[in-house]
Amino acid sequence: MNKYVKRYLIDALGGMAQGLFASLLTGTIVKTLGQQLLKLGSNVFFQFLVDAGNFATDAHVVGAAMAVGIGFAMQVPALVLFTLAAAGSAANVTGGAGGPLAVLFIAIASAEAGCLVSKKTKVDIIVTPLVTLLTAALLTVLTAKYIGKAASAFGNIIVWATTLRPFIMGIIISLLVGILLTLPVSSAAICAALGLTGLAGGAAVAGCCAQMIGFAVMSFPENRVSGLLSQGLGTSMLQMPNIIKNPKIWIPPCLTSIITGPLATCLFKLEMNGASVSSGMGTCGLVGQIGVISGWYNPSEAALAHGAAAVNPGAFDWLGLILICFVLPALLTWSFGLLFRKTGWIKEGDLALSD
Repeated sequence: MNKYVKRYLIDALGGMAQGLFASLLTGTIVKTLGQQLLKLGSNVFFQFLVDAGNFATDAHVVGAAMAVGIGFAMQVPALVLFTLAAAGSAANVTGGAGGPLAVLFIAIASAEAGCLVSKKTKVDIIVTPLVTLLTAALLTVLTAKYIGKAASAFGNIIVWATTLRPFIMGIIISLLVGILLTLPVSSAAICAALGLTGLAGGAAVAGCCAQMIGFAVMSFPENRVSGLLSQGLGTSMLQMPNIIKNPKIWIPPCLTSIITGPLATCLFKLEMNGASVSSGMGTCGLVGQIGVISGWYNPSEAALAHGAAAVNPGAFDWLGLILICFVLPALLTWSFGLLFRKTGWIKEGDLALSD
């Protein structure tokens, strides 16, 4: 069971997230930059940035990138891996707004089908890609549209519920997505599969930042600058071995996410309307913040489907972004951590990262 959980929920989701970063996320950043620069005046290079971004954010390209990422993470044979490009493209386009979830299921099933026949015949170069492709095509025709609709509907419910009850949903989303970020699964891929944008996306960003910045600052006495950077700009997942040893160290950043989540949704109205994958990234490479900023100027298709529109952010918007993503996670988690150290719940060395 542990083998399959790792292969399908950890490795596959992680590979899918990397495929999204390399296509949709990067393309969105480049396109948004080009569009903003074009406002300064027409320029061939600025238009080139927009065109490059459009190439990378095309649904066919994004689907192919996700599927190849999944196959690579699952360490499938080369012929299976290359054929997954077509499988992912078809699944993502057919799945519509919930395409990423369709890609996940169909790419995994197609990859396993291809692995079953790989190197089993003398005409492997024909049989392996044929089986992989036909499996993907059949599953796409039979299930992709319905998987996509289900994922989109569930995501819509979360976005709708957050708009209707921003306080309670701000707490729930911030806490859960933050926890997923620190666990060895891909919160980014999950947010992408659900199309999490708007206030719900903002709450997710808040929760992820609470974990990353929180652990980075709270563990500074043990890990110094290297730990600050590796966790604050890398991943809070580095603390999982320590969490297993002493689960109490996880409480301070979780408490912080419970506070910053509703502040994001109720006070600052922080919306993440960029690529939905950014909702589950926090401060990793500042992707969450870039998603918020790009969403202000150029909302993603998922965000537009939820009623988002381009805005010119004011000083209060920028203040909210800085406080929710950096200042409050640092101050609150440090304070909670200090209290836990004084009570003996966190002892010296509990947060030290292994070399």
